[in-house]
Amino acid sequence: MTKHPQSHILKAALWMIGAIFSFSSMAVAGRQIADSHDTFEIMMYRSFIGLGILCMFLTYSQRWREITTHRFGMHIARNVVHFSGQNLWFYAITVIPLAQVFTLEFTSPIWVIVLAPFLLNEAINRSKMLSAILGFIGVLIVARPTPETIDWGVACAAFAAFFFALTYIFTRNLTQTVSVACILFWMTAIQAILGIITVTADFEVTLPTLTTTPWLLIVAVAGLLAHFCISTALTIAPATVVVVFEFGRLPFIFVVGWLLYGEDIELWVVLGALLIFSAIYLNVWSETRAATTRSNDKQETHD
Repeated sequence: MTKHPQSHILKAALWMIGAIFSFSSMAVAGRQIADSHDTFEIMMYRSFIGLGILCMFLTYSQRWREITTHRFGMHIARNVVHFSGQNLWFYAITVIPLAQVFTLEFTSPIWVIVLAPFLLNEAINRSKMLSAILGFIGVLIVARPTPETIDWGVACAAFAAFFFALTYIFTRNLTQTVSVACILFWMTAIQAILGIITVTADFEVTLPTLTTTPWLLIVAVAGLLAHFCISTALTIAPATVVVVFEFGRLPFIFVVGWLLYGEDIELWVVLGALLIFSAIYLNVWSETRAATTRSNDKQETHD
């Protein structure tokens, strides 16, 4: 198996620290303005700010030619499910502990494993099946659902993970034919329109104030920065390394929730999180090993 220089792992770790900080900042900012803006308003303002940032980037880098309407239907489908998932996520962070939200969000890769055979025509092998089973057991440990104790916050976080998985699948499909810049542009543009539609549905729109504007800026910038950090880390180090650092979001958000909101760290959440992480890591490690084996076999054939 290919060894990766320690300096590369260190650089990837630094980028992932940026991602962890960004995701956590977005969660805290979203909770801070939850009393002033509903989730649809947060998404609308986030999309407006993100669209402005992307337009400046595209102009500065002279990459407007990459923005096309090719496969526009897929862009719409992707952003409808992502908009739905993000709204559920923003609602969940206001009603249940942040640790639970982040733990349940990590089930997205498990959903990808389950959905990939149907939406991407990808085969599911034994390691993927085992990963899915372990992941769902972890979810049950975290949520501990019973008919008497159904928690809508937990349900929203779980459904958000499902929608994020669909978003990932649609994104992977789009990346075969369009650029990342194009995907991000239509993400912010389409979701801004969806935000306007949902916000004005009840004929009540709360405008940003001097108090909420800085938090809205943090939500928008942190969201873009988090995905940029993860993408950059993946170009430096393999997924098996990056996923370990990404899971560092959980202990970090445990501490944030405890310090800022007095949230207790439940043993069940920790145990469930460890099981979900094990499932994700098993799948990523298995895929990386298989890819390395195929590469070595191909090299031997050429030799």
